[in-house]
Amino acid sequence: MRTSTVADRIREATVVLGDRTDRHRFPDPTGWWRAPELLRELGPALAGLFADERPNVVLGPESRGSLLGPLVAVELGAGFVEVRKNRYPACDSDRWLQRTSPPDYQDRHLRLGFSRRLLRAGDRALLVDDWIDTGGQAFAAQALVADAGATWIGVAVIVDGLRRHEPRRQLGVRSLLHSRDF
Repeated sequence: MRTSTVADRIREATVVLGDRTDRHRFPDPTGWWRAPELLRELGPALAGLFADERPNVVLGPESRGSLLGPLVAVELGAGFVEVRKNRYPACDSDRWLQRTSPPDYQDRHLRLGFSRRLLRAGDRALLVDDWIDTGGQAFAAQALVADAGATWIGVAVIVDGLRRHEPRRQLGVRSLLHSRDF
């Protein structure tokens, strides 16, 4: 009897929206949050992709990266920094690092950032998200890490949807699944 893997449970919890008559079909990951056993395993599974790299800070972009990132951070014994989209400092004394992303999967340019005090020189930063499609947000996050003088470790994602290998190599992407698995 075959034991179900995390990847199998991710596929089972993912609903593909649209049908054969629709021009665009896409997997809806919201079922991942409803499956308690899967939710419990996502942090350790993603952390395991980079455990040998010893990150001490996990970055997670709004919104799903902010859900997954803390699960991974706890598993790695690391801190967590939320990467905010199109937000600005709360006051003049709150200095932020900000970058505009290349086009994302919806062809948007987003302004990504976080408070400068949250990432320091010497930190080893890992970006965590649910899905990577173009790498636009990850490239902006990588630039933010460089701006802080920290070290970029890579990107841990549940699903790698990149169509080209070059961004995968440049960003150091490791995943649990590929989009072709759906």
